[in-house]
Amino acid sequence: MNRTYKQLTAVQRYQIEAYLKSGMSKEFIACELGINRSSLYREIKRNSSKTGRYRAVFAEQLSIERKERYGRNRKFTKDKQKIINGYLTKEQWSPKQIVGYCKDQGIDMVSHERIYKYLRQDKAEGGNLYKQLRHRLKHRKRPVGKHLPIKNRISIEERPELINNRERFGDWEIDTIIGKNNRGAIVTIVERTTGFFMMRKLNKGKDAKNLSKQLIDMLLPYKNSILSITSDNGGEFADHLTIADKLQTDFYFANPYHSWERGLNEYTNKLIRQYIPKKQSFENYSDKQIADIQHKINRRPREKLNFKTPKDIFYKLVA
Repeated sequence: MNRTYKQLTAVQRYQIEAYLKSGMSKEFIACELGINRSSLYREIKRNSSKTGRYRAVFAEQLSIERKERYGRNRKFTKDKQKIINGYLTKEQWSPKQIVGYCKDQGIDMVSHERIYKYLRQDKAEGGNLYKQLRHRLKHRKRPVGKHLPIKNRISIEERPELINNRERFGDWEIDTIIGKNNRGAIVTIVERTTGFFMMRKLNKGKDAKNLSKQLIDMLLPYKNSILSITSDNGGEFADHLTIADKLQTDFYFANPYHSWERGLNEYTNKLIRQYIPKKQSFENYSDKQIADIQHKINRRPREKLNFKTPKDIFYKLVA
């Protein structure tokens, strides 16, 4: 069932309270109310008391107060335009990230829909602000790669449910992106709960031995936070047993042609493509530039983190 997020009603909040008192699971409640599970989690987290108890009356009052607080002074002013232009041109944040960050910091801001309207208008008038967006106001399709058999692989079907449900910190997804004319490669790895990622240029391309060496060197400082890694079936991951042994972790392989099983990694690679477009030679990028792109993306506020940054959340959990 496709569900879109919209503001919950008072009736729905009373239903949530009743279901929670009855011991129903959040998955069951979301299904019964016809809302997205993440919306339900967000509702309970934002509108519960300090003791963690969810009460419909209290939740409704908090919602009304937020509407009143953020409903004022929402006009698109020159000051707001300056803030928007700054985050777009300097950090390449999306409209949702700009709005979420401003809300978290108590900065008055218009809605992300209004920002998109501003960008479309700017583009129609010959402006270039839209080029700072990852999708540049359009969507692209990603071609499907080939499947290469790998020995001693452990299928994602054997992966524990706590990993599938993102119930713990320390489970990672890994992939590679390829340069112009299939020359050069970059390995990317992202933690599933925080969205924090690391990447490194592979001077020997998709060579499996070199990839495992570079990956181990990159992740060894965080060894205690590497509980599992999930990859696709690319031949560059053929040395997975070495990686699993050196990092003392579990290594799983997604099903062939099931890119959604590593959805976060796919999404992260698209973020990178904003800075390193397809058909671009990796020889044009130094190791420092690669590191700078990594740091910039990890500084972006994320909606699923309540507009905190992957960097801040990751290092708090590591510590």
